[in-house]
Formats: sequence, C-alpha cells, structure tokens
Amino acid sequence: MKTIRFYCDQGLLQPRGRSEAGYRLFDQENLAELTIIRALRAMDVSIPELSRILEVRRSGVCNCSVLKGSIAAKMTSIDQRISELASMKNELARLLDSWQDCGGSKVDR
Repeated sequence: MKTIRFYCDQGLLQPRGRSEAGYRLFDQENLAELTIIRALRAMDVSIPELSRILEVRRSGVCNCSVLKGSIAAKMTSIDQRISELASMKNELARLLDSWQDCGGSKVDR
C-alpha cells in the first residue's frame, strides 16, 4: 500500500475517487497503469521518465516510440553493466588463482 500511495503522491497514479472512509478508489484503468508502472520500475525507469510515458499514454497518442526508446536505453545500460560485472569477475578469478592457503598472494620466483 505504501508503494501505491507513493505512486499517487508522485502523480503517476490517479485514483478515481475516495470512499466515505477516505480510502482511494481505483478502477480497471488504474490497475492497468499500475501494471505498467511496476513493469517499468522493475526496469529502473526513472519516475520523471515514467511520468512522461504515462502522460503520453493518457493523451491517447501512440507512445510506442517513447517506450521503445526507454527500453533500448535500458538495454544499453544493462549491457554496459554486464560488461563491468564480467571484468570484475575476471579480476576476482585472477586473484583467486593467485591465492595461497595461508591467505596471501603467490610469489613468482
């Protein structure tokens, strides 16, 4: 619930109204937007970018290019991170291969 409240506070999700007890009321369109929000947040799409995507979606204009651009940028970021992690793994493997049981590095003689 805190996450949904956060999305409402950020203007990403707009409840259709409030109950007599003050609870936010959501409809099927809200649930569809929440699904989109959760999927894009799982891809680390920023709140401002997410807001822009939802704005375009709500306007009724096709936002395929916006969404495709965001996904392509995220894929590039992931590829870069994979490369960085592979380099770190190789360095750790090299360090491990040079390690002696006493806890130090092997000395070449």
